[in-house]
Amino acid sequence: MELTDQALREDVAPGAPARGATLAELIWLRSFTAAAQDYVEDAGSDRRIAYGALHATVRHWSALFDDLEVPPASTVAIAVADPLAFAAVYLAVISSGRWAAPIDAGAPDPALVVACRHLDPATVIADRPAPAEWSGDWIAIPPDTVDLVPAPGDRDRLAAEGGADNAPPESPWTEEVYRLGAWGSGGGGVILLSSGTTGTPKVMAIAQSQLLHAARTIAAHHQLGATDRGFCSLPLFHINAEVVGLLATLVTGCSLVVDSRFHRNGFWALMAERRITWINAVPAIIARLAEVGPAERVPSGIRFVRSASAPLPVVTLSRFEQATGVPVLETYGMTEAASQITANPLHGPRKAGSVGLPTGVELVVRADDGRLSATGAVGVVAIRGPGVVERYLSGEHNVGIDAAGWLDTGDLGFLDEDGYLTLVGRRDDVINRGGEKMLPGEIEEVLLDDPDIAAAVAVGEGHPVLGAVPVAYVVVRGVLDAASAAGARAVVARAEKRCSERLPRAKRPVAYHAVGQLPTGPTHKVQRRKIRDGSLEPIYSLVVQ
Repeated sequence: MELTDQALREDVAPGAPARGATLAELIWLRSFTAAAQDYVEDAGSDRRIAYGALHATVRHWSALFDDLEVPPASTVAIAVADPLAFAAVYLAVISSGRWAAPIDAGAPDPALVVACRHLDPATVIADRPAPAEWSGDWIAIPPDTVDLVPAPGDRDRLAAEGGADNAPPESPWTEEVYRLGAWGSGGGGVILLSSGTTGTPKVMAIAQSQLLHAARTIAAHHQLGATDRGFCSLPLFHINAEVVGLLATLVTGCSLVVDSRFHRNGFWALMAERRITWINAVPAIIARLAEVGPAERVPSGIRFVRSASAPLPVVTLSRFEQATGVPVLETYGMTEAASQITANPLHGPRKAGSVGLPTGVELVVRADDGRLSATGAVGVVAIRGPGVVERYLSGEHNVGIDAAGWLDTGDLGFLDEDGYLTLVGRRDDVINRGGEKMLPGEIEEVLLDDPDIAAAVAVGEGHPVLGAVPVAYVVVRGVLDAASAAGARAVVARAEKRCSERLPRAKRPVAYHAVGQLPTGPTHKVQRRKIRDGSLEPIYSLVVQ
C-alpha cells in the first residue's frame, strides 16, 4: 500500500475518520498531520504526549519487543497504572501485530497472577514489581515515568534479561519496513477478561479492525473534531476507556486528558483549565457532579457528557442537566462489542431512560421462544456486527452465540416505535417472587427519587415459601457509619412510604438497609453478587412487617 501526500491530506487529516488505515498507519500519519498537537495529557501534571512523540515512542517500544524476541501475534499483558505509559505500550503492542491484554495494575498480587494465568501472555509489561508467585517473563518500567522511550542501554539490558542470545539481533527498522512491514500489517488486537461476577471469567479477543471500526463509529456519532478535547478518568484496562477514549481520539486527531481516577474536588476548575469539550463518564460520576457547589462554575465549552457502563437513572440525568446545563448522552455497550452498542443522538431526540439507537451494530430484542419481540415488549437483547466478537476464547461461553452470529447479551430491554432501546435490567437480576417476576430498576427508580439517597440497589433475598423477595440497600448522604445512623431513619422511612404508594404490594421491598457504600468495580458498576451474598453490614435497617 502506497501512502501518498493525498492520503495524508484526505484520509487522515485532523478530524477525518481515516477509514481503511491500520493503527500503525494512523499513528505514523498523525505524526505528519498533527505532530505538535497533544494526543494525551495527564490531568495531574504537565506531562503529555504529542502525536509526533507518540510515533517515536510507539516505534521504539515495537523495536524493543522484537529485540526481546516477543513473537508476532503473541499476547503481551499490560499492568501499567500510569495512564500515559499505558497509552504508549497499549498502542505499540497492537500496532506491531501483537495482542494487548490489559489488566488492573492496582490489583493484589494473587488477583494479578490469576489474571495472567487466564491470559497466558508471552511477557508482561508493568510499572510494579512482579508477584513472587509469577514465574513468567516480566518487564518492569519505572512508575509515573516521564520519558516513555526506554534508553538504549536499558533496551540492551532488558533484551539480555529476556533470555535472548547474548548479542540480541539488530532491529531492521528502515523507514520502508516500518511503514509497510509487519508493524503496519493491521494484525493483533486486544484480549480481555470479563469481570467474572457471574462465574468463570469470559476470555475474548477483539481484532484491531474491530477496535478501529468501533472507534470510528463512536467518533462519527459524537461528531468529534480536531479541536475537541476529551476527559476520561475511567480505568484504561477496560474497553470503554481504550476505545471511546484512546482510539476514538486517535482516529479523530483530537486530544484526550486522562486521569488515573475520578476526583470530585476541583473537577469543574480542571475542565475549564484544560478546555475540555466532552466528558466520558459513568452514572456514579454523573450523580456526584450533579451537586454543583455555590463557588463552582461549569465551563460553557463542554458539549456533552457521555454516560456508559451501567443504567443511568432518569432522576440522576435530570438533576445533572438542570444543575449544569450540559446534555447527557446515555449509551449502552459491552466488551464483546468493542464498547458502544447504542447511543442517544447528539443532535436529535434524546430520550431519558433510553440508551438510544444502534450504532455500527445490528440489534434485535427476542422473546423467550426466540422470536422477535413486538414493539414495547421486553425481551433479551441480541447483537451482531463487524465490531462484535464471533466466539470466545473460553469455549464454554460460546453457547451464547448462535450459528448466525447473534450474541445473546443477557440484557433485558425493549425497542420503541422509533427504534430506541430501553434497558430494564439483566436476566440474572430478575427477582422471582412466587412466580411474579420483577426488575430491580423499577424499585430503584422510586428509591432514588429522594435527593438524600445517593445510591440504591434492589436485590432478591431468598425466601422459604416465595423463593425470593425484594430487599433494598440505600446510601444516605452524610450517613457513613453507626455514629451517624440517626440520620438514616427519616430518609429510610420516606423511602418505605414512597414505595408503598407507588409500587404494587409484590414489588415493595420487605426490608430497607442503609449502608455506608455499595460494592463497586473499577468502572463504578455496582457488584450485585456481593450484595446478594449478605456480606454488607447495614448501618440502619427497617424491616416491613
